[in-house]
Amino acid sequence: MEKERLNKYLASCGICSRRDADRLIQEGKVTVNGQKAEMGMQVSGNEKIFVNGKPVHGKNEKVVLAYYKPIGVTCTEKDRFADKKITDVVKFPVRVTYAGRLDKDSEGLMILTNDGALIDAMMRGSTGHEKEYVVRVNKEITEDFIRKMSAGVVLTELGITTRPCKVEQIGKYTFKIILTQGVNRQIRRMSKELGYQVNAIKRVRVVNIQLADLKPGQYRQLSTNELHVLYNSCMKEKREKI
Repeated sequence: MEKERLNKYLASCGICSRRDADRLIQEGKVTVNGQKAEMGMQVSGNEKIFVNGKPVHGKNEKVVLAYYKPIGVTCTEKDRFADKKITDVVKFPVRVTYAGRLDKDSEGLMILTNDGALIDAMMRGSTGHEKEYVVRVNKEITEDFIRKMSAGVVLTELGITTRPCKVEQIGKYTFKIILTQGVNRQIRRMSKELGYQVNAIKRVRVVNIQLADLKPGQYRQLSTNELHVLYNSCMKEKREKI
């Protein structure tokens, strides 16, 4: 079986650069089959490789995470003005990025993955997959507000009308909303058009994936069943088996 240097293998898995891999190996933070890795060692990829105590997945293995983005974290990879970027706070052995954004002042569920096809499908939003939010506004919610939000709102700033959506009041100042499109800061813009200011937004569901018991900053890998439903829902044009 063909083998390659461990630092090259880690780099090809998206863990880090070869130079950083060498540093991690020297610092004793990489193990191969339960033993500390050595500089220059060769691997095939069938070994049990861990970096900082976390397993390294194969080069072509798809990784999909449910992540609870805290308020204050920016959905960007390269922005020197951002105080906290997702790449700064999510430390996973495989390099992942976001499939759908949340603005800096919002919190809740995000899908992170290394699968470019899934990212493309979820960012386009053409499949109309559902995203559910809990929203708190600055004044008492009325039936008229719920009706107008549900029917679709004209966003004068962008010159578009939002798609009809499901909206349910759950408190004096709070409501649930299920969107099927990805307009930038959509809920804030919709509320503003109707004379309301959004004080808090939490995304609690994306398609079949629930935020559930995750705490801010935590993430978990999706189960096989979750992945099957997610892919079938978001990639109708090119279904993939998980």
